[in-house]
Amino acid sequence: MLRRHPTAVSLAGGAVVAIALAIGLAGHGHEFVVALRSAPFWVLGIAVALHVIWLLARTEAWNVCIDAAGGSVSRRCTYRASSLGYLGNIFNGQFGLGVRIAALRRSAPEECPKASVLLTAELPIVVVEIGLAAIFSFTLVAPLNAPWWAPVVAFALVAAVFAVMHRVARNKRSGIWEGIAILRETRGSGRIVALVCLAVVIQIARNWLLLNWSGVDASVFDSTALLIGLAVVGLLPVGPSLGAATAVLILGTNGVAASAAAGALLTATAAAGALCFASWALVDRLWRPAQTPAPAPAPAA
Repeated sequence: MLRRHPTAVSLAGGAVVAIALAIGLAGHGHEFVVALRSAPFWVLGIAVALHVIWLLARTEAWNVCIDAAGGSVSRRCTYRASSLGYLGNIFNGQFGLGVRIAALRRSAPEECPKASVLLTAELPIVVVEIGLAAIFSFTLVAPLNAPWWAPVVAFALVAAVFAVMHRVARNKRSGIWEGIAILRETRGSGRIVALVCLAVVIQIARNWLLLNWSGVDASVFDSTALLIGLAVVGLLPVGPSLGAATAVLILGTNGVAASAAAGALLTATAAAGALCFASWALVDRLWRPAQTPAPAPAPAA
């Protein structure tokens, strides 16, 4: 169902979660509205700008992986395709990835690798993100009452997966495994790690900003826990209700209304950032003049 009707499933899942949130916020409507209005416009503008920078960093990481996989797509073309995909992320992360791959294949069918290779080119980025999440998963122990040894097990599993992927990248150099070719390059792998770390720091700062301006007394660790929660819950087809639902799940003990308001602002500013990125891509595509073929040389006398 998710593959055949991703939008319908996401909307249905989002509606169910929205109803559950409405039930949970019953009697706290006024507090929710006050918290929603607490953040001034300049704070929301900073949150939108931070999300745009996150989009640029993650798109650049994808571009590095595509180049290592044998693609010769221009950076401008990759960024335009990526901008459409991150609009799709508002509904579902998997749907957004599919839009990114389809848009890139359509705009540069000869220069970019096959769709299966583009899909696996996302894996090195995801593994680094999961590795960082495993390192900081101790921030989830208290909010979720998880056992203390869970972060250790998570990190060990991620390290094992990364070792296997590195071995596969060295031994298999054809087919879909071309997508993880970046793991064979020390310099390229370092660039991916640096870009993903930059993206994670930006998202943590964005979470902290909106949480505190919405009335949640959140620390950097709380903001990190929320980021990990968003990544995990984002695997489910919950649609635009992702931010509010995850904020209540992770930080609801600090105030259900304020947490839900912060999550709603996270979703809204993320959508605004994605729209800004997509607007640039549209303007760039329409404004950039088409390359005219060079005139044929005059015949020799």
